[in-house]
Amino acid sequence: MAEVINMPRLSDTMEEGVVAKWLKKKGDKVEEGDILAEIETDKATMEFESFHEGTLLHIGIEEGETAPVDTLLAIIGEEGEDISDLLEGGSSESDKADSDEKEDTSDEKEESENGSDDNDIPEGVEVITMPRLSDTMEEGTVASWIKKEGDKVEEGDILAEIETDKATMEFESFYTGTLLKIGIQEGETAKVDSLLAIIGPEGTDVSGISTGDTENKTSAKKEDKSEEKKEKKEEKSSEKTSGKSEDKKSSGRIFVSPLAKKMAEDKGIGLSEVQGSGENGRIVKRDIEDFKPSEKPAKAEAPAEKKPAAAQTYVPAGEESFEEIKNSQMRKTIAKRLGESKFNAPHYYLTIEVDMANAMASRKQINNMPDVKVSFNDMVIKASAMALRKHPRVNSQWTGDATKIAKHIHMGVAVAVEEGLVVPVLKFADQMSMTQIGGNVKTLAGKARDKKLQPDEMEGSTFTVSNLGMFGIVEFTSIINQPNSAILSVGTIVEKPVVRNGQIVVGNTMKLTLACDHRTVDGATGAAFLETLKTYLENPVTMLA
Repeated sequence: MAEVINMPRLSDTMEEGVVAKWLKKKGDKVEEGDILAEIETDKATMEFESFHEGTLLHIGIEEGETAPVDTLLAIIGEEGEDISDLLEGGSSESDKADSDEKEDTSDEKEESENGSDDNDIPEGVEVITMPRLSDTMEEGTVASWIKKEGDKVEEGDILAEIETDKATMEFESFYTGTLLKIGIQEGETAKVDSLLAIIGPEGTDVSGISTGDTENKTSAKKEDKSEEKKEKKEEKSSEKTSGKSEDKKSSGRIFVSPLAKKMAEDKGIGLSEVQGSGENGRIVKRDIEDFKPSEKPAKAEAPAEKKPAAAQTYVPAGEESFEEIKNSQMRKTIAKRLGESKFNAPHYYLTIEVDMANAMASRKQINNMPDVKVSFNDMVIKASAMALRKHPRVNSQWTGDATKIAKHIHMGVAVAVEEGLVVPVLKFADQMSMTQIGGNVKTLAGKARDKKLQPDEMEGSTFTVSNLGMFGIVEFTSIINQPNSAILSVGTIVEKPVVRNGQIVVGNTMKLTLACDHRTVDGATGAAFLETLKTYLENPVTMLA
């Protein structure tokens, strides 16, 4: 029996996905566990595998196309099997259950709102509010309006680009009509559920409609209608029309997937030079991969050198100016969470200096082995994980009612990326060797810079290490990565005079600073942890015992 596969929800905030690439074609044999396609979500591009065996009978979403979660993605069944019923609107038992549940919810909403009066909203008019496009979104910024007041709007048209705390996302219309009113102008920020736009029959008077009048009265109505629109959209096959594509191009708007945009930036390709092959001229991953830049004009010859002018008296001149860069929602969220950590958790700091002579010698011997590469950061992570095993109070969380002491050790490793800072997590780091730690850190850091980290690879840390030694920073303090109780700041190794056996000699030392949450980690506890950590680093052989 044929199996219907819908667009999966691959992250907690995913509402729609883009098929970046199909790895199977219509008619191909599919085994359970085979990778069907690469799907681009709001967080990463992920491989999607099949849970069924058979023949790929139908592809519902082509490469480069975007579709909401639960849209028909593919059908797998026996070769030659009749799937016309499924294409005409048939669904699996789970889909029917979801539909029944939606109908029940809709009935409940109608019953609960029997007393409400919708006469204030004219017939056929739909009120659109600022959507919640991520789980942590509290407000959104309208980056640009694709449609203007008075424009005709079709179901599925992109209305605007909305900047959330995680990304800038295209917001499409679930309704057909005329854009009668824009409630939030470009560049303005508003709370979720604020009046964004009004769509309805041309010429309808909507001057009396405001967010306060419609927020409560239309919430249930909007949810029911959006569900109905999505279900209808799933049953329809997507149609590509060249007219729409030309209209969008003439408006100056460039449609591009987030992955293709990032690839173009990395390769230095101007999007205006790329011809999109996706739906409605959308630029997708393969367009960037296949792009061949035209020959650039030869550089003009350098002008002949001029003789330096005679020295003149300096006269202050010029104009004072600032460049104002608007804070993105991501930066606002980072600021908010760091502020909450800094001001809610009472931080204090402990610094210790470690003699790295034995560590340097041990690392040199380890790296002389074939196919082995260990960094000082790998040694610090390993030593920290082992020290946490002896001082579990540092491996804890404050919850208000109780202190949770983790029995497992998951090490967060701070990695700087272009947009900010991410913290991939090494699960059960105390059980890894230094070479395993090094390999995993390298892999996770690479995925972080390529924006391919999976959500579960950034969750669950119990302790964090932040290293700025590679930038020559001798000593610094970090803000605790909540809900952790502590974070270790690692400086660079410095060559300096040290005293050994009563003699002043040249040595190499490194400073480590532990930031602690005083609600869970007392000063003596933090100091004991650092003492154990120092012992491990100054005598690396003890980490092998």
